[in-house]
Amino acid sequence: MRIMLLLAFGLLFHWNNSETTTTNENKSITVCHSDAIETFAALGSNPDFVEVHPNPKPYEHISEKGKAISFKASDGKEAYGYHVPADKKTGQYIFVFHEWYGLNDYVKKESEKLQKDLNVNVLAIDLYDGKVADNRDNASKYMQAMEYERGKSIIEGALEHVGANTKVATIGWCFGGGWSLQASLILEDNASGCVMYYGMPEKDIDRLKTLQTDVLGIFASQDQWINEEVVDEFKTNMKAANKDLEVYVYDAGHGFANPSNPIYDNEATKKAYKHTLDFLKAHL
Repeated sequence: MRIMLLLAFGLLFHWNNSETTTTNENKSITVCHSDAIETFAALGSNPDFVEVHPNPKPYEHISEKGKAISFKASDGKEAYGYHVPADKKTGQYIFVFHEWYGLNDYVKKESEKLQKDLNVNVLAIDLYDGKVADNRDNASKYMQAMEYERGKSIIEGALEHVGANTKVATIGWCFGGGWSLQASLILEDNASGCVMYYGMPEKDIDRLKTLQTDVLGIFASQDQWINEEVVDEFKTNMKAANKDLEVYVYDAGHGFANPSNPIYDNEATKKAYKHTLDFLKAHL
């Protein structure tokens, strides 16, 4: 894993810039636990949060090479995903974590895009056990019903499915942004890079100390929930845990990178995606 060093001390962080970046330079140690998932799931009962997540625009993805798969979770139950294989044999994987709507066609499209741009294996993981919401009411229910232990079992099963020695980078948005970080914690030594888009960060410093990879955080200055205070606390906690964190903040709203959302910001999404590719190329 190549460690990224972008700044040390004295960097001024301007929250309202259209693109702002900070990085903490630290090293790693060893992994286990999570409040962050429950905190974010509770937002499903917040009317304001639900309001900024409109029903997704209809979209049907015509797959180029991806296919639905199933595998055994570590709790013995069946789990599901969408697998996009690399063009050439490689042991490198990206685990993709969906937003609160579930593993819908937008996530499948994004998974195929990542595979094409990075030529690695991509596995989009279904945390809802086959349920996909086409409206925000169901999305809210599914997110609130999601249990951490089940998610952990699915991730452990996914690692077993791709190979216990595989190096895995993770990426996710919104609900999946938080799960991207949780997955990197769960994956322990198998984690090779974590990208989280406006997801709830882990707050437990002792747990963050177990993180075995660097983190790229993409956030939005207009986000009322994963806001400046939350991001600043995350930076402080990662520094206290002696972990590397790279942050970019865009003058946009929560969910700005989702093309099915009316507040989709194409310019911010392009910039964020470039940083995402640069980060993943450096860590895979």
